[in-house]
Amino acid sequence: MPTTLTLHPDRALPTDPAVRELARRIYAQTSGLPIVSMHGHVEAQALADDSPFGDPAALLVTPDHYVTRMLYSQGVSPQALGVGQPAAGPREIWRTFCRHWHLFRGTPSRYWLEHELVEVFGVSTVPSAETADELYEQISAVLSRPSFRPRALLDRFDIELLATTDPATAQLEHHAKLAADGYGQRVIPTFRPDALTHLSRPSWATDVATLSQVSGIDTGDYTGYLAALRQRRAAFIEAGALATDHGHYLADTTPLSQPQASSIYQDALTGKVSETAAAAFAGHMLHVMARMSTEDGLVMQLHPGVLRDHHSTSAAAFGPDRGWDIPVGIEFTRGLRPLLEEFGMDPRLRLILFTIDETSYSRELAPLAGVYSSVRLGAPWWFLDSPHAMRRFRESATETAGFYNTSGFVDDTRAYASIPARHDLSRRIDAGYLAALVAEHRLTEDEAAETAVDLAYNLPKIAYARS
Repeated sequence: MPTTLTLHPDRALPTDPAVRELARRIYAQTSGLPIVSMHGHVEAQALADDSPFGDPAALLVTPDHYVTRMLYSQGVSPQALGVGQPAAGPREIWRTFCRHWHLFRGTPSRYWLEHELVEVFGVSTVPSAETADELYEQISAVLSRPSFRPRALLDRFDIELLATTDPATAQLEHHAKLAADGYGQRVIPTFRPDALTHLSRPSWATDVATLSQVSGIDTGDYTGYLAALRQRRAAFIEAGALATDHGHYLADTTPLSQPQASSIYQDALTGKVSETAAAAFAGHMLHVMARMSTEDGLVMQLHPGVLRDHHSTSAAAFGPDRGWDIPVGIEFTRGLRPLLEEFGMDPRLRLILFTIDETSYSRELAPLAGVYSSVRLGAPWWFLDSPHAMRRFRESATETAGFYNTSGFVDDTRAYASIPARHDLSRRIDAGYLAALVAEHRLTEDEAAETAVDLAYNLPKIAYARS
C-alpha cells in the first residue's frame, strides 16, 4: 500500500490524452476563482465566535455525514464517531477513522478528504491505524495557529460569499455579530421554514410558539402565522439573506383555500391534524412561499425526495439529521404545475430545483428549467456530487436546459474545510465535459473557457440575486 499522500494534478480530468489537454487549459481558467458558496450548513456561530477548531475529529469526521454513514455501514457505532453521547474521545474517534481509510476508496469523500489533508493541512502521510496518532498531532498543531481560525480560513479558501442555513425562528444574533465585525456582506443567512410548515413534526407546536415569540406576532390563528413568517423573512433580508430553503418530502404545490388552510392549522394547534391534511398543508405552503418570494425577492430553493431519519431508532437516540436520510423517487411535473401555472413566468420569482433522484433530470427537471423563466436547475448535490454523477448531470440536462438555466455549483456541506475541495472537483468535472464538446467541435475553446468561468463563479451570483 502507498504510504505517501499526494494529489495528482490531473485528478478527475478525462483520460483521453487530447481531451485531457483541453480540460487542463479550461480548468486553469477556473482553478483560481473565488468561491461563491450559496447553500451550506456551516454554523454561523463558528464564524461569529472565531474560536479555534477543537480537534481533527471534530472538524473532519463527526460533522460530515458522508464520512459517518460509510463508517456506520461497516458496523462502527455513532457514539464511536462522536455522534450523540460520545463513547470515545477525539483521538480515539480519529483512530477509528484512520483505521477505516480504505472504505472510502472510489468515493467523493476520498477526493475531498485527500484535498483537505494535503492542501489545507500539509499532510503527506496516508491515514492508517499506524499513522493515526502522527496525523492527529500534525493536524492539531495546524489547527492551533491563528491562521486556521474560521474567519482566517474564509480568506485562505478565497470564499467571497458564504450562505448559512438557519431556521426561520433563528434570532440571527451570530449574523449580527458578523455584520458588526465587517462580515455582513460575506456571511449571510438563508431562511429555512421547514420546522414550521410540516405540521406532523413532533416539535411543531413548540416551534410555532417560538415563531410567535421571536416575531412578536400572535400565531394563534392562520392569519397571524402567515404574518409572523413574513416578519421573519423581512428580518432575514435585513441580515443579508438572498434565499429561502425548503426540504419537502414531495414536490406537491397544490394551494388550499383560505378556510381549508385555516382549518388544518387550527387542527394542528390542538394536536388533531391527520397525516393527509399535514401533507396537503405542506404542499400549500410551498405555493404560499412562492407568492411571498414574488413579494420580497428571496430566491426559493426546493429539494424534495428524501425520506429523512430512515432508521427511527437511531433518530430517537441521536437526534435528526445524523446521516440516515435516504433518497426516494419524486414526480415534479404535475407536483409543481400549480406553482408554475401562477408564478412560472413571473420575473419576480427565482425557483432553484434540486434533486437526488437523477432519473428526473432529463425527464422532468431539465425540460422545466428549459422553458419556465423563473426556474433554474440546481447542481448535483448530496448523493450526486460525485465525479460520475456530475458528468451524468451535464450529459442529461445540458441538451435540454443548456448551461445558463442552471445555478452553478452548490456544496451543501457541514464540513467547513471541505468547501474548497468540493468546488475544485466540480470545476474539474465541468472542464472535462466542456473539453469533450470542444473535441467534438461543438464549442470553440474560447466558448468553453467562458462557460467554465460562468459555471464556477458568475452563474451562482446571478441565480441567487434577489429580484
